[in-house]
Amino acid sequence: MDPLMPPPVRRIAVDRAPTIAPPRPQGEAVPVPTGSAALRKLPRKPAPAVERMRLESVWLAYGDNWVVRDVSLRVRSGSVLALIGASGSGKTTLLRSMNRLTEITAGAARAGSITLDGSDIYELEVNALRRRVSMVFQQPNPFPMSIFDNVAYAIAEQRPRHGIRRRSRTAELEHEVEDALRRAGLWDEVKDDLARSALRLSGGQQQRLCIARALAAGPEVLLLDEPCSALDPISTATIEELIVSLRESVAVVIVTHNLQQAFRVADEVAFMHLGELVEYGPSEQVFDHPIQERTRDYIGGAFG
Repeated sequence: MDPLMPPPVRRIAVDRAPTIAPPRPQGEAVPVPTGSAALRKLPRKPAPAVERMRLESVWLAYGDNWVVRDVSLRVRSGSVLALIGASGSGKTTLLRSMNRLTEITAGAARAGSITLDGSDIYELEVNALRRRVSMVFQQPNPFPMSIFDNVAYAIAEQRPRHGIRRRSRTAELEHEVEDALRRAGLWDEVKDDLARSALRLSGGQQQRLCIARALAAGPEVLLLDEPCSALDPISTATIEELIVSLRESVAVVIVTHNLQQAFRVADEVAFMHLGELVEYGPSEQVFDHPIQERTRDYIGGAFG
């Protein structure tokens, strides 16, 4: 065949006209499109749900474009909240609004209320807020320094002394660095080489180091923006187990395009579409018995 010519068109002959499947009845379970092994929820210990953040009628815009419209949510410790939806649905913008990262974009506007432990986040000093509501981004972004110093820097930043941020290595600081690395599930892999450059770690290790750095600030809420999208399956599984374990001590909000991941890690799910909150509830309810037709279509793979 001439390599410059397009491949031949192959047609499949059928002996009858195709039939159109009827719409799924409202309330009928919609299977998440994965294999049964991936559908297992990760084991988790019961943890009391304590409200940390409350979003009431939140609207967010860039210029004249309102990308989040009238969203109300609760963020609780003892729980993992997953924000799901197609690209452009407003998930990441909503996530970034929780520690005021949206306001660094020119032309950003907002309406509605976001509170942290009952206090309006826009009345809090922004750096103090971001220590209490920490964020880990899609691409790992370790500082170009040692593993130890990446975590020690975050600890020192939260406790400036006499106007000078000191990072001298003390027994107390070493203990706090170890604690953060243990919580991030990284300590056993790096404990014998803490002086190594963080940039020499694997992608999954770098992401866990970024989580350790965020945890070192002692946050009440941890925001995760597609934390596994650039990682291999083994690293992804490790971080998913970490997310579930962290829910016992910190409120976790994760943005993910991966429905299987949302099913595995989330206690609550919020489905967004074109800036609107379409459905919000316990993970099993949203995945198995979605109320809204748009949710059933998205989970069933009709769009995404």
